[in-house]
Amino acid sequence: MEVCGHLNPDNLKNRPLTPIRILRGLMILLVFLSTAFMFLLYFSPVAALGLRLLSVHQSRRVISLIFGLWLALWPYLFETVNGTTVVFSGDSIPGEKRVLLIANHRTEVDWMYVWNIALRKGCLGYIKYVLKSSLMRLPIFGWGFHVLEFIPVERKREVDEPVLLQMLSSFKDPHEPLWLALFPEGTDFTEEKCKRSQKFAAEVGLPALSNVLLPKTRGFGVCLEVLHNSLDAVYDLTIAYKPRCPSFMDNVFGTDPSEVHIHVRRIPLKEIPDNEAESSAWLMDSFQLKDKLLSDFNAQGQFPNQRPGEELSLLKCIATFAVVISLTVLFIYLTLYSHSCFKVYAGLSGTYLSFATYYKFRPSPGCFREDTCKVKNQ
Repeated sequence: MEVCGHLNPDNLKNRPLTPIRILRGLMILLVFLSTAFMFLLYFSPVAALGLRLLSVHQSRRVISLIFGLWLALWPYLFETVNGTTVVFSGDSIPGEKRVLLIANHRTEVDWMYVWNIALRKGCLGYIKYVLKSSLMRLPIFGWGFHVLEFIPVERKREVDEPVLLQMLSSFKDPHEPLWLALFPEGTDFTEEKCKRSQKFAAEVGLPALSNVLLPKTRGFGVCLEVLHNSLDAVYDLTIAYKPRCPSFMDNVFGTDPSEVHIHVRRIPLKEIPDNEAESSAWLMDSFQLKDKLLSDFNAQGQFPNQRPGEELSLLKCIATFAVVISLTVLFIYLTLYSHSCFKVYAGLSGTYLSFATYYKFRPSPGCFREDTCKVKNQ
């Protein structure tokens, strides 16, 4: 019941956790925490507050540029520094700007490898996730998730559906790029969760799946219901790893994975029913296909229709790293060693980000022209 490839006889070996990897991993953690913190402190008041009061569209455009620049560090880390090979198979992706992505959820870092696709298609800054609300409370990154308008859910239909409807309705503009990523299983895969899922499937007459959990269909249905007329396609991603499924720290220290395999099915919107019952059945069929793909992957070590990989540019990697580090060093210098007004700016920015994230506050044009600016409880 594995989907990470280690049953295959040609498996790659785990990379050892050497002192060099430990030191490099600690440096990487320091870089990502410091760059994320300083980018949020210095860019958020301008892009997510000041500019948003003038134009939500322009605010999102600027944020996507900044976010895409910072986020590009991660795919470069995986592939260039860690030496992880990303293997694509299935349908080619034409680089569309408005898509819904659905994927299996095998480990805590599946969502990070969607970035490797988006970077190649020039859409990295447009990614938004439907994610569990507890992640919004993470230090620093919770601020980022709020600024980037990720959609938090509690996994309770009566609570989540109004939030989904409200936030998705703000993404309906067909001219505004959007890569919306959804993991319909709702949680990462474990053997125990799989057994519970199979037991439930037997009770309600649904297929028993061995490599994925039964998908929760309502979230997918709401996304289609609200965005159906503005999306180009659905990208159905099936992800597997060699030699084993990685954790976040495996990525940081570069011990795993050696290979990430991503199988892509591109489905035009016209081929997906917009009726809730029929779209739920379509999603269930898609997860049965995922289950079969993952079983075959375990036996054969690859997905069908494997395509030649598109290598990331080392020059772009170095240039991106140089820009992000240079800006971060400048912001640190301004905060610690320059005029006191920068300390005040950083303090006020941190206070605003804490307030906005906790109260789910996002300003909009005309907000302060009313008697009161209401906090939006999304």
